[in-house]
Amino acid sequence: MVDYRNLKLTNNNIDIFFPLTQKVKVISYVSKKYFTGNLLDIGCGKMPYKAMILEEAKIKKYTGVDIENDIYQNQIKPDYFWKGKKLPFQNNEYECAMLIEVLEHVPEPIQVLKEAVRVLKNEGILLITVPFLWTLHDVPNDEYRYTPFALKRMLQETDFEVLELECFGGWHASLASFLALYARRALKGKKKIFATKFLKPIIKYLYKKDEKSNKKNFKEGQMITGLWCVAKIKKETR
Repeated sequence: MVDYRNLKLTNNNIDIFFPLTQKVKVISYVSKKYFTGNLLDIGCGKMPYKAMILEEAKIKKYTGVDIENDIYQNQIKPDYFWKGKKLPFQNNEYECAMLIEVLEHVPEPIQVLKEAVRVLKNEGILLITVPFLWTLHDVPNDEYRYTPFALKRMLQETDFEVLELECFGGWHASLASFLALYARRALKGKKKIFATKFLKPIIKYLYKKDEKSNKKNFKEGQMITGLWCVAKIKKETR
């Protein structure tokens, strides 16, 4: 299994390198600061962050659950499968959970958040990441893009208190992401090779410049690449 903490930038991965390493940094930060007890990875895929979380978080058990599909043929499989409606777990079974690039794929996100509330213990922690600027993916199961205001409202409506909410990148990262995706996914053959080589230093520069941008304030006219959020079940819910 790939350790994304040691991922190196290449011409072949310039479209995913920076978004992926940003996400890994957030998961590592949240693992160390918030995760304890039993962790539920909802929509876990092939559980690419499991080894890192087990190493860095103070958790006793890591459980992955996902909807059954063809990607699991002869591959690493989740511990459990579900139909997207009701999680196959008891009430108050987990201290923490995460939805990494999942909510954009579910037709009924509020239902998924309610299920997270149900299986989490009192003051349980939930980590969410979602894209904002990205290509259509997992077609036709690509449902939504979220603003910070919609994500916060949905969490509050399902009895979560938002502890931290930030974007992954602003204007500079957005431009860098678009250039990288254009070079690697819109072009073919020699054009693709030339554009990647030409744009690579520009993309690196833009992401570096974006590191200094304010990730917590959301204002009119702002551009973002994606969001991450840590939320906690409100005390009065239980």
